[in-house]
Amino acid sequence: MTHRKILIAVSVALMAVISSVTGLNVAQPDLAAEFGVSQSTVLWIINVYVLTLSALLLPLGAVGDRRGRKPVLVAGLVVFGVSNVIAGVAQSVEVVLAARVLSGIGAATIMPVTLAVITSTFPERERGRAIGVWTGVAGGGGLLGMFLSAVLVDWASWRYLFVLPVVLVIVALAMTVRSVPDSREAAEHPFDVVGSVLSGVAVAGLIFFLHEGSVISLVAGVAAGAAFVTWELRRSAPLLDVRLFRERGLANGSTVLVTVFGVQAGVSIVLYPYFQTVLGWSGLLATVALLPMAGSMMVASGLAPRLAERIGPRATTATGIALGGAGLALMAVLVSAGGYLAILPGMIAMGVGTGLSMPPATEAITGALPRERQGVASALNDVTRELGTALGIAFLGALVARTVDAGGSFVDGWRTAMWAGVAVMAVLLVTAVRAARATSPAGSHRTSSP
Repeated sequence: MTHRKILIAVSVALMAVISSVTGLNVAQPDLAAEFGVSQSTVLWIINVYVLTLSALLLPLGAVGDRRGRKPVLVAGLVVFGVSNVIAGVAQSVEVVLAARVLSGIGAATIMPVTLAVITSTFPERERGRAIGVWTGVAGGGGLLGMFLSAVLVDWASWRYLFVLPVVLVIVALAMTVRSVPDSREAAEHPFDVVGSVLSGVAVAGLIFFLHEGSVISLVAGVAAGAAFVTWELRRSAPLLDVRLFRERGLANGSTVLVTVFGVQAGVSIVLYPYFQTVLGWSGLLATVALLPMAGSMMVASGLAPRLAERIGPRATTATGIALGGAGLALMAVLVSAGGYLAILPGMIAMGVGTGLSMPPATEAITGALPRERQGVASALNDVTRELGTALGIAFLGALVARTVDAGGSFVDGWRTAMWAGVAVMAVLLVTAVRAARATSPAGSHRTSSP
């Protein structure tokens, strides 16, 4: 029962963070009308949260390891809750932007700690299933948050969008104080300030480039990334030991998460306008239409650890990748039939495939770093997800836009994006199968990582 309460507490905290990533997407026209600002400014209100969150994940994950995961989680929840209250009552766009930055700081404190609590406190026999629940919330929580946000915008006001995360924070705080144990590791070395700054600049530069297409930010991100690797290789106690990427488990797990989250996010961002533009649905109905994919993803994430116990994590990951690719192919072929029911089987297959592949990949990443670095391991997992999401949205969204700009229909662009996703998943599947063959002797598949 104790472990169940811990899992519920960190899952509610994670849901607060994830729902805030997508929640404001449904309120873009309302924000523009409320403050009299351009669409570019509205997008900044949305994206500055993700940018701040992504940039601070690694250093704040390390803070959780050193200062204690429970007090850091409590502090993050307080900052996150207060910032959402400020955003909800703000009377100017400047205050909203500042509140969203503060929310990103709180979220970057919460997100890595939630997974680190699981990996550091759950016994090995329960850890895989707990990670499955965590990945289900992380993967499907955004769409559920978007649905609830769409309901609030349609029935009330965009300001009520900030009520949902505040309520979740209050619940998470109460449960964390009562149920989550404190865990911390001895701080034998000074905090890696230089590595923290370089990692933040690198991630922020790359994410900004993917959202805005700024070449300067790309150069800054790549340069900071190279400097980060060089700096970490020279330190005896690095923020992130980049040598660990030589291990197949960490490298393969990261590759799987980047690709699967990228394709899933790209498909979601393409599906939403398809429902509105082609089928003529409202924003709320379009959001409801995405829920079967989110629901199947969450259910499959919960089942993935049990399947991994039977057939091995690599086989589970490969099965998920294959199902995800098959779902995309189904949607590409059946979209010509028209209607929601024609593409629903593909959406469900995509959701199941994503759900099956995420938990083994997450466990491979967290398992590659020692117990005292679980905050950093969890943050690396989260950074990988965010980069993949940004990549997928930029890549598949651009394919649709280019097709339409070239005179094609939206459905033509949509089909092109689906087939591109199939190709990416096929390459990932081949890579995963080859990695499994290269590292798994006969009969050892039950204990290997992706």
